[in-house]
Formats: sequence, C-alpha cells, structure tokens
Amino acid sequence: MSFKPNSISALDTTYHLHPYTNLKAHEENGPLVITRGEGVRVFDENGKDYIEGLSGLWCASLGFNEPRLVKAAQEQMASLPFYHSFSSKVPDVTAKLSQKLVEITPDGLDRALFCNSGSEANDTAIKLAWYYNNARGKPEKKKIIAREKAYHGVTIASGSLTGLAYAQNGFDLPASDRILRAGCPHFYRYGIDGESEEEFVTRKAEELESLILAEGPDTIAAMFAEPIQGAGGVIIPPKGYFPKIQAILKKYDILLVADEVICGFGRTGEMFGSTAFEIEPDMMTLAKQLSSGYLPISALMVSDTIYQTIKDRSAELGVFGHGLTYGGHPVPCAVALEVLKIYEDRDILSQVNAVSPYFQERLKSYADHPMVGEVRTTGLIGAIELSADKDAKTPFDPTLGIGPSLVKKCEEHGLILRAMPGDCIAFCPPLISEEPDLEELFARFDKAMGEME
Repeated sequence: MSFKPNSISALDTTYHLHPYTNLKAHEENGPLVITRGEGVRVFDENGKDYIEGLSGLWCASLGFNEPRLVKAAQEQMASLPFYHSFSSKVPDVTAKLSQKLVEITPDGLDRALFCNSGSEANDTAIKLAWYYNNARGKPEKKKIIAREKAYHGVTIASGSLTGLAYAQNGFDLPASDRILRAGCPHFYRYGIDGESEEEFVTRKAEELESLILAEGPDTIAAMFAEPIQGAGGVIIPPKGYFPKIQAILKKYDILLVADEVICGFGRTGEMFGSTAFEIEPDMMTLAKQLSSGYLPISALMVSDTIYQTIKDRSAELGVFGHGLTYGGHPVPCAVALEVLKIYEDRDILSQVNAVSPYFQERLKSYADHPMVGEVRTTGLIGAIELSADKDAKTPFDPTLGIGPSLVKKCEEHGLILRAMPGDCIAFCPPLISEEPDLEELFARFDKAMGEME
C-alpha cells in the first residue's frame, strides 16, 4: 500500500517538519516512507534502496537488521515485558545494564539513572544539579551554561539549553533566565584573522571565565557540553579546548555535564567523546547508540560525590521524588545490554578505526571544491560546510536552501544525509560500515555534488 499526501498526519512529527523541510513539497508529495532496513541501507515503499549516511538520527550504529537485537527484545518480552524501578525494586536486566555502564564509562561515574531519550537525560541532569546544590546549602547556585550552536534536546528544559534558533523560535524558549550562553568553539567560523588555534582556545576560555565572573560563580551550577557539537554542524573543538575550560569550571566549583548522546559508544574512535577530548565529566548523558536506536533508552551517569550528597538529602526529606514509569524499562535495557556485548564481541572500536581513515580521506577530498568552505571530521563522523565564497568564508543566503537542495539530490541518488543550519551537510554512517559501503556512499554523493555545480 502506498501512502498518499495528507493521509498520514500521525507521522507529521517534528522530524518530518524539520526546519530545513520544504513544507510545500512535504504537503504535496508526503514524506519518504521507509519500509525496511538491511545493513547500512533502508528501503522505501517502492523498493528503492538508500545508504543511510546519518545512521538514522546519529543512532543506528549496528545498522538496520541486527538479529541479535531482535532476539534480545523477544526473549525479554517473554520473560519480563515490564517492571519499574521504584520503591526499592528493579528489573534484573536494568541492574545489569547499570553495572555494565559503570564499568565502561570514564572513571568516577559510578551511578546510572535511566530515562527514555537524550532530552530527558539532560533534563534530569539539570534537576540533579539543582538538587545537589540545595543539598549542600548553596540554593543560589542554579544557573546553567550552554554554548552557541549546542543541541541538548527539545523539551522545555533541554530545549532551553539548545543554542539553535529553530528549536526555540515560536516556543518561548529559553524558558528561564537561569540559562547562560557561552561561545561556540568553531575556529573556522569564529577565529580572528591572524589568530592561532591555541590563541583561539585561550580566548574562549577567557570569555567563559569572564561570563562566570560577571554572573557570579556562586550562582552557576553547571555547564553542559557535547564533545562534538552534532546538530550544530559537527563542530570539533580545537586541541586543548576542554582541558582549559574544565580547569576554569573546577576553579569556580561548577559541574561539567558531558552530553555524549551522539559521541558515545565509538563514534569518535574512542568509546566516549570524553576520552577523545580529555573531558572529566561530573555527569554524562547517553542515548542513541546505547541501543543502536532500536528501542528508546537513555542514561544519566553520575559521580559518586553527587550521588552521596543527593542520597543524604533524600534521607532527610524521606524520598527522592524523581522517576519515570519507563525509565530502565527491561526490554530496552535488554537490547542495550546486547548492543554493548556486540560492541565487545566485534571489537567495534577497531572496526571504526580501520575504516575511518578512508572515510576521512574521502571527506577531506572535497575541501578544494569551489562550493566547500570547510570539511570537519574525526572518527566516523564529519561535515561539509558549503560556502558561497571560499576565501571570505561567506555562507550562502539561507533562503536559497543550498544545503537542503544538495541533500534532496543525494536522496534522489539513494543516499540519506542531513542538512543543518549554515548549509552544513552531516555524515554519520553506521559503525558497521565497511570500506565498500563507504565507497558507494561517496559515489552517490559525487553524483549529487556534480548536479549542484
């Protein structure tokens, strides 16, 4: 059966109405309807195949038909399809996943709290930062720093942290004056003429410290940061950026929350972006590749210091009044556990590091293209930023829709990518991609680029 325009209003989610969606074309033609997946490819209702160059939404690390994950879900549904984690109860599989995450995440993250999405995990991190400071007698320490071009979710709290206009315009966000905005560490776009990357990093650190001093260190609870700013354009921080800003945060007793929703579980060539970029987080949010996108699950990893402070205060109050009915749901937890086993069994980090040199080389080959301003890549993730003038770094007029037009041409040639603000084209293929898969990905991209010229 073919879906007709306007016949599937239930599918008109915010994803389909992404800010770069052509609404008129959407209304006339309907969305691209995907019916099945196989490896790194998905297929539409007419049987046409597409290489999924963004792993769905940065998440389908193991591709689109991993039988071990199907089996894990089936077996868990048969044994315990649901139970909660309230009132001193917990499903066995939830406890096992918690322990596994404590084992593999960076040292110091000793507790796991489960949610259903990256947005919820970041919301929960805000709540815990506030609760933590109340518990230690610092009720004024509540402001949260997030960066320009950050993406931390779309709920009221996480959407307030997000530093992209499309996630806030029309929604009355940010919803609180407790949200502070720091600069984006994108040297290509925000570096000053004659400034080295090292000088740029120093300047960004000094700007952060000035912001903290202007607001008052005793009013600031935490800073949220993605190791790589994904939806902001795959912005990779310069060397030394995180050590410098973290030293400032520690100086003023400000927590650092690493948003690993995109980077976590091998995307950078390390298991976590925090390891790749020398981050020592007080809290860490995880989602997406935790279940390879197969079922909704996220986790907030918390340091023992934060946990013990919260535990002591909860004992005084008589309850820790936070929880989600589906947080730690046994079926997603079973799938996530199997995902982590597959990562180990197949040595996914070695797989990523084996193919990423080819991926990066091919991506960088577009740097000299007259329409390309910058290529950014590390591990198995990257972006091409299109430019109207390479030398002046002048972006195209947004009303021209150059990035979305290129992505549409890619789709016509059987390649799914994503256009982000600033005409940045994101690449994030599944971690299981082999070199022939990447060869075909770039062959299809070449055809689309040739038509754009």
